[in-house]
Amino acid sequence: MTWSIIAKDPETGAFGVAVTTKFFAVGALCPYGAARIGALATQALVNPLYGTDGVRLLAEGRSAEEIVAILTAQDPGRGSRQLQVIDRDGRTAAHTGSDCIDWCGHLTDEGVSVAGNMLAGPTVIEATLETYGRRRDLPFADRLMTALDAGQAEGGDKRGKQSAAIKIWHDEPYPMLDLRVDDHAEPLDELRRLYGIAHERFLAFMDAMATRGNPGGITDRSWIDERAREYQERRAASSRR
Repeated sequence: MTWSIIAKDPETGAFGVAVTTKFFAVGALCPYGAARIGALATQALVNPLYGTDGVRLLAEGRSAEEIVAILTAQDPGRGSRQLQVIDRDGRTAAHTGSDCIDWCGHLTDEGVSVAGNMLAGPTVIEATLETYGRRRDLPFADRLMTALDAGQAEGGDKRGKQSAAIKIWHDEPYPMLDLRVDDHAEPLDELRRLYGIAHERFLAFMDAMATRGNPGGITDRSWIDERAREYQERRAASSRR
């Protein structure tokens, strides 16, 4: 399945995965991660054990390169898999199996990795990576989605469009953002629409959630209301860029 970008936000230390494909419900299969330890994406002929085992290895402090080597070595089907990993230090590593369908490949850099298969061509991941690197002015989630938009403009998945997802982990065990478009004619447009709706109240509500540092969370509804206004104003300013 198609192409994704994984990254560590240099501003907040958050980890994120964004992905899109001509396949149903990619968000249920591709992105894995956890706060403070890293993230990964499993694609092509997805192996979900890469996700569960990869998160465990990240928690053990293994490097991205070690994790890719360990997971692929124990998988007889690795030739049909694609995997990319980012560890707690922002180091990246990736694997594209020899049996993945053209165009397929990956590009890795410090703090970010892009990989894809069944693509219109190499410019899909090249544009995704270049745009992510250039749009440092954007909030992290916007930066990831804008990067995918650039890859889509280069042809994206050569089969077409169907699903997309974005998942971001900050400091807590649960993801702070987890949006999925399982089946849509324009999945990236729909993903961005949902992200816009999240600014109305959802993101403020997530900021008020119980945390390890504050087990009671924030229950002051006026605080949540004010936080929601801040998010809406920030979103409006960002959309004008």
